[in-house]
Amino acid sequence: MTSKKNIDDFLSKKKIAVVGVSRSKGKFGNVIYKELKKKGYVPFAVNPKLEQFEGDECYDSLTALRGKIDSIIIVVPSKQTEGIVEEANEIGVKYIWMQQGSESEKAIEFCREHNITVIHNECLLMFVEPVNSIHSFHKWIWKVFGKLPK
Repeated sequence: MTSKKNIDDFLSKKKIAVVGVSRSKGKFGNVIYKELKKKGYVPFAVNPKLEQFEGDECYDSLTALRGKIDSIIIVVPSKQTEGIVEEANEIGVKYIWMQQGSESEKAIEFCREHNITVIHNECLLMFVEPVNSIHSFHKWIWKVFGKLPK
């Protein structure tokens, strides 16, 4: 289970790669990128099929961000996550958040074996302050039922 300390450590890092931004406007990676930027983080868009996202440079890989990022949020299908965590390890990133739907047991185990702090089964937008809209309500429900990380 994810600990509150791991979440706090992840969120203390301000330069975050968002793997999974998309041309499709409604995709969750896009929402995360925009929310991080709005809340004072420095997000880096990662998608090998895009040159720009929201007017910012879009990177084709994590390797292109070596030395520029502190952490990564993954918002892609779970099969892709396995390669992403290996690339993250190669460039020395030690904080990874696998957004719900992106998790893979193999990727989670890889992170643990390589001393990478991994967060999974949690929605980033429930923890990036200030928490807004439906995510605030969702967080409250989880708190009432004792499901928030401790």
